[in-house]
Amino acid sequence: MIQQKMIDHLFRHQYGKMVSILTRIFGLQHLQTIEDAVQDTFINAIKAWQGNIPENPEAWLTMSAKNRVLDLFRKFSAEDKRIAKIVTGAETIAINELFLEHEVDDSVLRMIFAACNPILNSKDQIAFALKTISGFSGKEIATALLLKEETVKKRLTRARKNIQEGQIAFEIPAGAELEHRLHRVLEVIYLIFNEGFHSNRKDILIREELCGEAMRLAKTLLTNPFTATPNSYAVFALFCFQSARLSSKINSQKEIISLKDQDRSKWHRPLIALGHRNMEKAVAGENYGYYHYEAAIAAQHALASSYASTDWDKILMWYQRLNTLENSPFNLLNMAVVQIQRGDLPAARELLEKINPNLLEQRAYLYYGTYAEYALHIGNKTLALKYIDQAITMVRNDAELKYLRKKKSEYEAT
Repeated sequence: MIQQKMIDHLFRHQYGKMVSILTRIFGLQHLQTIEDAVQDTFINAIKAWQGNIPENPEAWLTMSAKNRVLDLFRKFSAEDKRIAKIVTGAETIAINELFLEHEVDDSVLRMIFAACNPILNSKDQIAFALKTISGFSGKEIATALLLKEETVKKRLTRARKNIQEGQIAFEIPAGAELEHRLHRVLEVIYLIFNEGFHSNRKDILIREELCGEAMRLAKTLLTNPFTATPNSYAVFALFCFQSARLSSKINSQKEIISLKDQDRSKWHRPLIALGHRNMEKAVAGENYGYYHYEAAIAAQHALASSYASTDWDKILMWYQRLNTLENSPFNLLNMAVVQIQRGDLPAARELLEKINPNLLEQRAYLYYGTYAEYALHIGNKTLALKYIDQAITMVRNDAELKYLRKKKSEYEAT
């Protein structure tokens, strides 16, 4: 059990690194072989580590994956000369240097930007990046992107084909191309974090390993002067603010604790301070984007010493600016929640009536849960129970289902 947990942890943290390093050695054209080798390596680790975990499991995994790639390549006669050079030639010294920490980070950056190459269909880029960078399964990608697994499979196949045909370079672009591609890179990292912070899976709500992976990738962007942009700093600041309160979202019985009832003494203050330091760098320029406003909202929650002292007026202002940048049913829903907290119930209703819950896809239950809360505030218990029942029938996550049922019991008791 311990070995399995460690392997699961290492898979999430090492998969992207291993694929990136091996891709830098063998080339993007062999990505399918590399991914197969990495998968095989983790399967072999489960057998090899029974009661005997190596001192440096990360190094064991990477070198085993490298050797597995070589084994697979030996089956292809066209690769014989290249294999000889890699195994015994002068290239071996240069290859070994790729396993140094700063070179690993550079390889990961290259993979992120390769995955977000505009040669790939924009819809394929995110699915491909989630697979190659963080080792998401087809099912996880489908859940994160609200797609069918078969659709994801087609997108991944198409992306690999386009890489082969387009001879995509394993490099970080320069100039205007860098700025354009960085936008998609940040979107991918943001999606990884969101799946960790509020998972779409049935059996678990928070996946801390994904939040950690997204933070690592975002921090990697900040190590390169060309990718350490205000938007990159804003994304990292947002992750810091949100991660700081992860431990207070769920209790020991895996029950959701609402923001109002969370123990703020458990919020990780060093992470909040790190968020503020990065936010200062994010706002050094004059242009603010989507991530700046999301980070500003998260910062307001982090600043409040209690739920009662939350500055809802400022949070509403940031949401309004966010929605001006990108009109979204989720932004409208969040604004409705804020208006309920402010006591402006007519404004909350106006916002709720603007939302088509079908556009919220798998999160539509949030709309009905919010409408139930609004109905309770206006004293319409019957309507509140109707909408909370609707939310209960739609929610997929076990912890959220339990939370909504508890809310229903509270409504019935009022």
